[in-house]
Amino acid sequence: MSDPAQSAIASLFAQIQYYVVESGDLGPTTAIKLAKSLQENGAVQHAPSANHANISFDGLTHIISTTIDFEGYEKAEDLLVPVVTPSWVEASVAKRRLANPRSHSPDPRLYFSGLVVCTAELPDGDKDAIVGGVLAMGGLYSSAITKAVTHIVALNMDPAACQIAVAKNLNCKIVLPHWFDDCLRLGRRIDEGPYTLPNPEVMRKALTDRIPETARPDLQSAISAQPGPLPTPTGSPSPERRRLNVFRDKSVMLSKDLEIGSHLRGTIEDLIKSAGGSITGSVNKADIYICHYREGTEYKTASWEGKVVGNLPWLYHLITHNAWTSPLRRLLHYPIARGGLPGFKKFRISLSNYNGEARIYLENLAKAAGCEFTKTMKQDNTHLITAHQISEKCDAAKEWNINMINHLWLEESYAKWQIQSLTNTRYTHFPPRTNLSEVVGQTSIDRQSLERNFFPKEAKPQGTPDHDEPPEPAVKMDLAIAKNKISNSSAVQPPSSSNERLPIHEPSHSVGTTPKLVKDPQRLIEGAPLRTPATSRFKAEGKENETPSTTSSRGAKDRAAAKIHNLAPDIALYEKERKRVGGVMYGRNKGENREAELVQKRSVSREAEEDADDESRPAKRPKKAKGAPVMRLLVTGYSKWSNNKKKENEDKMRLRDFGILVTPDYLTCTHLAAPKILRTQKFICAISHAPIVLSTDFLEACLEADKFLAPDAYPLHDPDGEARHNLTLSTVATRARTNDGHLLRGQAIYCTEHIYGGFDTYKAIVEANGGKCMLYRARAGSIAGARVGSVDEEESEEPDYLYLISGVKPEEQRLWPKFKQMVTAVGKLPRIVRTDWMLDLALSQQAQWDDTYEVTAGKAGSGAEA
Repeated sequence: MSDPAQSAIASLFAQIQYYVVESGDLGPTTAIKLAKSLQENGAVQHAPSANHANISFDGLTHIISTTIDFEGYEKAEDLLVPVVTPSWVEASVAKRRLANPRSHSPDPRLYFSGLVVCTAELPDGDKDAIVGGVLAMGGLYSSAITKAVTHIVALNMDPAACQIAVAKNLNCKIVLPHWFDDCLRLGRRIDEGPYTLPNPEVMRKALTDRIPETARPDLQSAISAQPGPLPTPTGSPSPERRRLNVFRDKSVMLSKDLEIGSHLRGTIEDLIKSAGGSITGSVNKADIYICHYREGTEYKTASWEGKVVGNLPWLYHLITHNAWTSPLRRLLHYPIARGGLPGFKKFRISLSNYNGEARIYLENLAKAAGCEFTKTMKQDNTHLITAHQISEKCDAAKEWNINMINHLWLEESYAKWQIQSLTNTRYTHFPPRTNLSEVVGQTSIDRQSLERNFFPKEAKPQGTPDHDEPPEPAVKMDLAIAKNKISNSSAVQPPSSSNERLPIHEPSHSVGTTPKLVKDPQRLIEGAPLRTPATSRFKAEGKENETPSTTSSRGAKDRAAAKIHNLAPDIALYEKERKRVGGVMYGRNKGENREAELVQKRSVSREAEEDADDESRPAKRPKKAKGAPVMRLLVTGYSKWSNNKKKENEDKMRLRDFGILVTPDYLTCTHLAAPKILRTQKFICAISHAPIVLSTDFLEACLEADKFLAPDAYPLHDPDGEARHNLTLSTVATRARTNDGHLLRGQAIYCTEHIYGGFDTYKAIVEANGGKCMLYRARAGSIAGARVGSVDEEESEEPDYLYLISGVKPEEQRLWPKFKQMVTAVGKLPRIVRTDWMLDLALSQQAQWDDTYEVTAGKAGSGAEA
């Protein structure tokens, strides 16, 4: 009798039909070993195809590849055929069951694919967030330390899991949770080196320490939309012996808009022919169409018919490497648009902290997008694109209020052909100790955006065949294989048919796709469009050399309709359940009432169970929803909350039950509570908007009485404070109501970088009173554009002053002569003042001057309180 375990292994891949894509990372030797392992366990191999252009999808269930950069990938994606790395085979054999293909995907959008993560003594909230992000982006989670674990997430080396990994010398990295947070924020996998314990660079280095440069030689052939010199193919011993096969059985058309000379054109044509390809003058007969601009009848026809469309640099790349790559993979390998991206012409963009190939690439991309690129940055620049925030340009951008973003904003605006919002935190996030040059060039062209903007189907001439649609199935697929294929595909496919990565916090919906029935909606990733399962047994139709489409396929929808026809009983049941409130995926109230229905469902279920166990037990009263707050209270200087976050949170929750919302926002607060008159940022900013000022005794009284009390009985009385600051709170309130937050309206106040209390403190105070606070570093031109004085300054006989708030540190005193010189040059009078001038002005709500406010060496003022 045979061993059941051996029989299980032998039949492990019994329903698998696979195709191997050989590449630089998956050579012939590795391919032979994979084939042996698969076939010994029952799998069937599909014959290799030249350049992987004519892969037979008849019965194909899996494609094994270390990259998605092969000709048949778009078609495999449309047909829901999973593409997996060789590790999928190894993991399946090791576990004696088929591994999840999603965790072994070469798709760069699933940037945690291949990771097995284990957490060590993290707070539950952090652990759940990290595990959820890892699973969503293709990784796996392990609750125990095993040899398969690649990353342990910990805050230090003390947890037992870290000690075990070190003792057993496991091949895994111990990283801070900050690494996962930064990767998920960017939507890219960055180097984990600076986050690696036991001595992580992000904790060891100062924020101002220099960040090493990152070289990107892999961008060399994709840095410009303009072609360079004709290259020599890789592997050729001399230009005379060009052993190319990348164009085998392909017909290439060179567009007239390339504007190349007859000699160069002849050389290119000879290379293509010697590599087994052919040249054609008809776009209908071409497999590949090479042009410079995204315009013209030939370009649109080639795109509508699913031809491969690229530019001359892309063609040179194929010749150089003698290996296929999609022209959609690199932004500058696809034809450019004449005139650039709409709206980009008004932008003046400069770069910082990018070097080498990455810098040249971004310069050319900015020009292709249509903006004005400047090597040096001035005040009229609109954007600074930087790899990190440590440079003089970055300091100047902060001082001049220039938008500072990373390269993802430029790349994704170009890829999606739409200016992306600067409020998206992905574009303003700069991980510490990371040079973002390492993830430059990973953004690909969005196929749906191309079709929508340059060759919409609505503009397609009637009668033009849809060559991008795959042929109809010839034979009905075996039911067992179909079930296996559909179940795998439901968990395998990447978030979008586009080559663009999609972050898990930004939902994206494919155009023209049909929702797919799934048993477990929890498995769907946020941002992943639902796709229709389609059979993958197709007969060859039309020309033998079918090339991948650059447009979305409508044939998949037709095949999906046929598949759904066979699922009619299930659909009928689904529709019946959907009409019930809370049924299937929340029924008719999907969306705005989803959360409410889930809460109601859980509550009813619990009450029913309690009634079944003990009918005498009273039903649990539903928790009353909190109404609108009757008071919005800003609290400062309350000693009982100092260094006691737990009590603060508990008290805030109790106060909220009374109708008191404790808020840090001075713009919306109606009341201000403090033990006395303070010179804290909260107190001074809030006082400018005339809230009712109460004593913190009001808080204690409400908490003690366990109810809302009349605030009028608890006004703030501080005679000593009023005498010390030479003011009365009633007078200040009257002035604040008159000023209406515009005490400094139209005035520019400068502040040194090293001021006591911090620049941000005084910036908040100035802006709370309607002014503009700017950091002063003695840069040329920083004073010229300053708008000072009130709106009625023309009628005033008072001299115009410009104020610099400064301390007396040596680095601050060095700025004084330059400030006086620059202010005098623009016809104003300079005043270098202590911090007390601004604090007293804002606290009293009136402009005032005394010579004692003028700063002298050794006397700079007490500064704002903490």
